[in-house]
Amino acid sequence: MVVTLRLRPSNCTQTPRPATRTRQQQACAHTPPPVIQHHGAACAMNSLLQKVGLLGARLQTERPAAQTEVATAAQPAILLVIQADAYDWVDIFAGCRLHDGRPVRVVQAGWDRLVVTAESPAMSGTSPVLVHVRPGGSGGRGSEGSTIKPDFLLVRNEVRGGPHTDDWRGALYGLMYAGVPSVNSLQSIYSFLERPIVQGELHKIQRRLGVEQFPVIAQSYFATHTAMMYGGAFPAVLKVGHAHAGLGKMRVADHHDWEDVRSVVAMTDGKYCTAEPYMHGEYDLRIQKIGPHLRVFRRTDMSGNWKTNTGCSTVEEVAPTAAYRLWAEEAATLFGGLDICTVDVLHERETGKE
Repeated sequence: MVVTLRLRPSNCTQTPRPATRTRQQQACAHTPPPVIQHHGAACAMNSLLQKVGLLGARLQTERPAAQTEVATAAQPAILLVIQADAYDWVDIFAGCRLHDGRPVRVVQAGWDRLVVTAESPAMSGTSPVLVHVRPGGSGGRGSEGSTIKPDFLLVRNEVRGGPHTDDWRGALYGLMYAGVPSVNSLQSIYSFLERPIVQGELHKIQRRLGVEQFPVIAQSYFATHTAMMYGGAFPAVLKVGHAHAGLGKMRVADHHDWEDVRSVVAMTDGKYCTAEPYMHGEYDLRIQKIGPHLRVFRRTDMSGNWKTNTGCSTVEEVAPTAAYRLWAEEAATLFGGLDICTVDVLHERETGKE
């Protein structure tokens, strides 16, 4: 079992598919995404409106009455959606208003277009953060530049990709510095930047519920190449660093190949790595939870690639079971709570276990 935050790489144009042994697509054909987009968008929109509305009510109680009247009459709530790929959140939120009647203005851009400036409360009590949105290259709606003071964030792209050039943690830190509320919370997004942190939280749940109730793939962690003394079964799957979607992941046949791989990890500037026994999956599941809404999708690989979260596949929706609901609800408690998350599950061919 692997928990994901349901974020997508910034340069992705497809919804991530469920992973087998690990997780969140490099497709040899356009596989139908395992999410019905409008349903997911509607769930996210309802959750967001509730949270933005609560925030707006809190902010108005903190303002003088005169300022509140002006803000309510004229100022929309600004929702910054951080997503570079093919969604139109301006259209999704068209006509939406908060409970106080204020309209919702949506600004959508990828991490690479954001320049964040933040102030401490002592420096600026009313404008803790400015986000400069660089003009985009598409020329369409949302490609223009602007400077905004976001009231709320919806983060839909990963802060950090595999290549070192795809790293926008500085913008995330600025938004955290200013305390901008978000779905999911910025603290949880920060925690999901590194896989071992998430894995450690899953282990806590497993210790509490037991291995049968909350199965997690057995795994070993190595801080550097010098610590790589693997005692598990071969073949094994080695994953280097923070990346997802098959990047930095390789299958190691035996202890002879392990020594070769170890010498390669030594050239990665001290990156950590993890190893786990290779499992042959018959299919995998993606359990999607948005607020109280739960959906499950079964993905069957068709490409023959051992990294079955890449290549071609068929996807079908299946009925959630009590176990699936338990896993999703427990995963949604991580890092103070996740409004949007998925759990990736492997159905092992040999044993039939999940």
